[in-house]
Amino acid sequence: MTAQHDAVAATPAAATGPQPLLVELVALAHRRLTGGLAAALAEQDCTVDQWRVLRALADGAGHPMGELSQALLIPQASLSRLVDGLADSGLVYRRQGDQDRRRITAHLSRQGRTHLTRLDALAAAHDDAVRRTCGRADLGEALARLAAP
Repeated sequence: MTAQHDAVAATPAAATGPQPLLVELVALAHRRLTGGLAAALAEQDCTVDQWRVLRALADGAGHPMGELSQALLIPQASLSRLVDGLADSGLVYRRQGDQDRRRITAHLSRQGRTHLTRLDALAAAHDDAVRRTCGRADLGEALARLAAP
């Protein structure tokens, strides 16, 4: 059986009704993929959303909370709590703007960069396993097209 067939067979609609819509398959795949990634990241005491924030800050530019919230599709209140926790752990820090003291940007600390290297290795191993299971190297390109704003 193919991975797609397994996913279709695993949905309740497959047994009783019409074929699932693509959005249903993507939602199911998302839950399974993030569940596996969450388990791998938990080894380093990190959640998927914390890892995503660290990755977004890895460019070294510093990002305002509103920008991060929009880019990561995480509500601003939830993102603030995530960044608070990461700052308490020493993985990120906040900086006030030089011209506008109200503009606060989040930045990855040296400790955060080191931690992110370990997390990215776990995520890459998970990604490789998923790609092998799917048998499709171009899967990432197809998903990127679907996820584009």
